[in-house]
Amino acid sequence: MNIEGFKDKTVLITGACGTVGAALVRQLIASPAARIICIDNNESELFFVQERYRHTGKVFCYLADIRDVNALRMRMHGVDIVLHSAALKHVGLCEDSPAQAVRTNIDGTQNVIDAAIHNNVQRVIFTSSDKAVNPTNVMGTSKLMGERLMTAANETLGNGKTIFASTRFGNILGSRGSVVPLFQRQIEQGGPITLTSHEMTRFIMNLDEASRLVLKSVFIASGGEVMVTKMPVAQITDIAIVMRDMLGNGRKIEIEEVGARPGEKMYEELMNDEEVRRTREYGDFFIILSAFTDPNMERYAYLRNCAMPDRPYNSSHEPAMTVDMVRKYFTEHNILEPESKVHEV
Repeated sequence: MNIEGFKDKTVLITGACGTVGAALVRQLIASPAARIICIDNNESELFFVQERYRHTGKVFCYLADIRDVNALRMRMHGVDIVLHSAALKHVGLCEDSPAQAVRTNIDGTQNVIDAAIHNNVQRVIFTSSDKAVNPTNVMGTSKLMGERLMTAANETLGNGKTIFASTRFGNILGSRGSVVPLFQRQIEQGGPITLTSHEMTRFIMNLDEASRLVLKSVFIASGGEVMVTKMPVAQITDIAIVMRDMLGNGRKIEIEEVGARPGEKMYEELMNDEEVRRTREYGDFFIILSAFTDPNMERYAYLRNCAMPDRPYNSSHEPAMTVDMVRKYFTEHNILEPESKVHEV
């Protein structure tokens, strides 16, 4: 990762107390960034972030909600790079309260864009989700709208100075919204481990990988792209088996199939059929260009010799890891270690 690109930069992170936002803060602490501004509406967690990094002298925490465009405009003054990770992310809760998802994930993203344009920020990266692809739920639909707002900002609403782009990835193992903490609680209680279907597959990634690729995408973006992270695939059943073996202490814990929740998919998509024809494969990413973009423009010269994918990027199309491979992945990446132990500062 080219952390030198952050030299002497002021970076603002929205949702800095969330799983992804906190990981971005940790990664940037080790970079030559001059200042790291943390924005969140979670007062208690923001206080803990402030205390944890006070000794660095370069982390500044401010209580603000992305629904408040004036607060964002004030805090973005003098900012070079914005990493927008604040969102409502739980599928079921967004399904039950769609108006709240709209206000945060759509209106909030537009507020981030407006504040960035107002302050002539150099680059804005929006962290999106696999659920934005062919969305079947409110959360996914709101994330797709976030992507489209970023692309539109770059092409039609921008100030000619700010680069807007999105990065899209799947499940982050161990994050608050993943199956790992759920399965862990169920194992601690003696089971059963509940899952939608034994046929369900998911793209997976650990937190450090996800945050590194978000930071890497900052300096790849030329404007309007959606950068899709390449990820391994696992069956949910295999994740449950590995966790039971690692945490169950030899107890017989059942794995129970309970059926799909509202809006839940059997597989994950990171790139759909329509996007394939405007996508290029670039290192760790698939780069999706806007449907309104001419790929021959000079700013996309970095993609001219890159191949086009031959199929959508879908967890049901890609080979899944074996149980042994999943176990090795969990072990090598400390997936089941408490976050405080893995990321001591």
